[in-house]
Amino acid sequence: MSLWVIIPVKPFVRAKSRLSEVLSPEERSKLAEGLLRHVLRVVQQVPQVAGSLVISRDSRAHAVARELGAYTVMESGTPELNTALMRATQVVASWKGAAVLILPADLPLIEPEDLMAMIDLGRNRNTVVVATDDEEDGTNAMLVRPPGLIRYSYGAGSYARHIAAAEAAGAAVRRYHSPRLALDIDLPEDLERYLRLNGNRTSESLYLATPDNPAG
Repeated sequence: MSLWVIIPVKPFVRAKSRLSEVLSPEERSKLAEGLLRHVLRVVQQVPQVAGSLVISRDSRAHAVARELGAYTVMESGTPELNTALMRATQVVASWKGAAVLILPADLPLIEPEDLMAMIDLGRNRNTVVVATDDEEDGTNAMLVRPPGLIRYSYGAGSYARHIAAAEAAGAAVRRYHSPRLALDIDLPEDLERYLRLNGNRTSESLYLATPDNPAG
């Protein structure tokens, strides 16, 4: 049965505002685009994934997604992550998708092995697999089988809320931890940690993936 990856994307020009102390607006926009390209290219390497669906109100994000073989949905109305994700999930359900894997577009260290491990944990029906950050506060990746089994509750403290929602729905809950999935780049300290983990690589490496420079 088919599994789809859903990737919500903020407009590149408004992304990563909490990095304004260390990156210019142009650098933040380039970073957001590079991270999206990186995540999409990782997803392409996972044979269990039927396809990717990017939901955004940014036409540039849609163009990048289509360039890399992903489908797109235009976010409409007042920007709200959980509403956008439910809309994308309904689209996947209409395509007879058996499961959805929600991924942020800002995971610089993610590898295909992380996604394959989560998919394996979530292979049975009525299962929710949750990967959190280092503080066990946010939700950095989540697999839901079948689509729509729980309502999304992203935001501060979402890890505990998603687990509670899954338990209330009678779903089997699986927790997955990976240092690679635990790092997303939102704050200057996240940026510093990424650079430490990548040795002598400079901030230039954060642009990760351009059309002529695939991340690897």
